[in-house]
Amino acid sequence: MKVPHRPCRTAAIGMAFAATFGLASAAELNPAAVTYKLPEQIPWGPVNAAGAQQAVVLGDPSKPGFYMVYNKWTKGNHFSKPHSHPNDRFIVVLQGTWWVGSGPNFDPAGGTVPMPAGSFVTHYAKQVHWDGAKDEDTILLIMGEGPATSTLFEQK
Repeated sequence: MKVPHRPCRTAAIGMAFAATFGLASAAELNPAAVTYKLPEQIPWGPVNAAGAQQAVVLGDPSKPGFYMVYNKWTKGNHFSKPHSHPNDRFIVVLQGTWWVGSGPNFDPAGGTVPMPAGSFVTHYAKQVHWDGAKDEDTILLIMGEGPATSTLFEQK
């Protein structure tokens, strides 16, 4: 006579789920050792006229000191105009493809280089560049020393 294994398998799967979810919800992190924000807890600002949106993760980019911000370029050929920053900025592409151009000649169609997710880019202080997104939303992590101002390049 054959013994059915289905009740045993069902019980084992149920215990595995209970153990997994029980362990995950039982852990409490010491806030003196670790702090965190889940994605839904990060406050994003409104989308600006250039099609970008920002969320400050650490520090205050308007003040002196280290900062980290998420920057989302929304799809639809949204680009910054040629500009520079007073300090170096270090950027990691987290999602999508970011299109980067340099110099004063603004040409999103032919003057950009694609930076796929995982790319690392440095914008050097006082050097003219521009960037944005074409056919997909793109999320960046930008780090640097504040204040993080921008100076638009004025063609003469």
